[in-house]
Amino acid sequence: QGDQQCSGGGRQCCWRAVWRLSLREVLSLTDQEGELRWREALFFQVGRRRVMDNLKSQSDRGLLPSFRAAVLGGQHEELLCTLDSTGSGENLGVAARCLACIADVLACLAGEGRGGLRSGPAANPAWSHAFSILEQGDLLGGVQALATERAKWLSRPDLLVRAARHYEAAGQVLLRQAVMLSQRFIYIGQGEVPPLGEWQDVECPARLDLSGGWSDTPPIAFEHGGAVVNVAVKVDGRRPIGARARRIKEPRLLLVSSSGVQDDAIAMETVCERLEDLKDHCVPYAPAALLKAVCVCSGLVTYPSRQSLDEQLLQRWGGGVEIHTWSLLPHGSGLGTSSILAGAVLAAVYRCTGRTYDTDSLIHAVLHLEQMLTTGGGWQDQVGGLVGGVKVARSKACLPLRVEVERLPLSDDFLLSLQQHLLLVYTGKTRLARNLLQDTVRRWYSRVPSIVENAGQLVDNAEECARACSLPRLGACLERYWGQKKVMAPGCEPAAVRTMMDALRPLALGQTLAGAGGGGFLYLLTRQPQQGEAVRQVLNNTQGLRDFSVHPVELDMDGISLLKSS
Repeated sequence: QGDQQCSGGGRQCCWRAVWRLSLREVLSLTDQEGELRWREALFFQVGRRRVMDNLKSQSDRGLLPSFRAAVLGGQHEELLCTLDSTGSGENLGVAARCLACIADVLACLAGEGRGGLRSGPAANPAWSHAFSILEQGDLLGGVQALATERAKWLSRPDLLVRAARHYEAAGQVLLRQAVMLSQRFIYIGQGEVPPLGEWQDVECPARLDLSGGWSDTPPIAFEHGGAVVNVAVKVDGRRPIGARARRIKEPRLLLVSSSGVQDDAIAMETVCERLEDLKDHCVPYAPAALLKAVCVCSGLVTYPSRQSLDEQLLQRWGGGVEIHTWSLLPHGSGLGTSSILAGAVLAAVYRCTGRTYDTDSLIHAVLHLEQMLTTGGGWQDQVGGLVGGVKVARSKACLPLRVEVERLPLSDDFLLSLQQHLLLVYTGKTRLARNLLQDTVRRWYSRVPSIVENAGQLVDNAEECARACSLPRLGACLERYWGQKKVMAPGCEPAAVRTMMDALRPLALGQTLAGAGGGGFLYLLTRQPQQGEAVRQVLNNTQGLRDFSVHPVELDMDGISLLKSS
């Protein structure tokens, strides 16, 4: 009929004859509720796909808004499944971030301010099975075991936060495994073994970080890439860190560590006569943990092993080994003591057992050792103390993590001027780097925008510092660096330190706390040379300051030094 009308009355007639529906009639024929459900499901499905793509491509886009939206929309189970699937791949770096993201989702489920603190213990036996699977290198099985246990911890805010802590700890397991891939850059040879009883002595300077610190910290170092400029220094005219080792007749390990100035030194002796005595070598606060970790990491002994300790020592080295270490710096100095000491001990042990190495191998061996010891941390400390002079070290945004060091070709006149304008001030405050590190890594994994932006600025400032050819430019880099440290770790500037820095500002081209901040040593680049007495006078006249001390600095151009055998 419509065709007949069209042939008779043309297109206008045809248009008038078409069946029409109003919007009201159209809506009455649709399932609006179903349509909204479909659109909502599609929205969250797209969101999950974006999360997966961002993680796999290692994008710096923040994912917390997506996590919060999924939790508010009741889509957290689907999101957790997506993160489980993405974290089960072969890339350890991506997997570690996925576990950190699951911790964020669990914290969102608990609700802001509910369930307790994110930082806390993560050693509930219920999670130990999943952790052991991850430790064995079974990534897929470990992620599945974590998910199975997670399902039992979703009923209350406090349980959710505790589950989040365990997921963060599981992520740290994978992060350690990722960093340990750098073991391939450790090259140890075998030479002539020194006579029984002959000491091998090693001394190292401390380090001052001039720019770029935090960018060397995993996972930032291999997800973003890092660059650090630092300098090796003697404190009060001495290399403050050292170790010595020798082979002994008795098949045992005699481990002696001391700290403090000789007259007031505190020494601790640990004797290992059974393999069981090394079981706590990966517990950072156990007695002689660092020295035990060196014994295992260096291949001096194998743990665990069916062979007893004395059998291993006699078969490999013809007897036991005695190791002594010392540091003249206060605990928590911020001058890289523990990492540099680890390098010194490794060098002494290698030498007393006739093994050969180069400095690059030592740098990566310390990185490996600190992962074994579960203390984490970056690579700049050992670079600063093992390599002499002023240098820039870099790592690329990839795994395995490799550190490349470039000594800066500075003139003797500039180095002398730098030495005359550098001063160390001990603040009297002990820094707490572990909590600072944990909080910073958490915020990096969450890709908090200020942290991501600051990581790029840290690297840019380090490259600018490496090009600085005058003290004013170097001072400006120090000032920027201190501001960047405060962004990475907001709690790193105690009130007493702020008072001290404010008082010293008229004398300084630039200043910063050493290391992660929070306490330890402050160092400053003074406007005039030889300002030790002037600095001491200013601090003495500043109300509220006590327990500080001022120390001269001498650049060390040699780095790790092997002393004559005795």
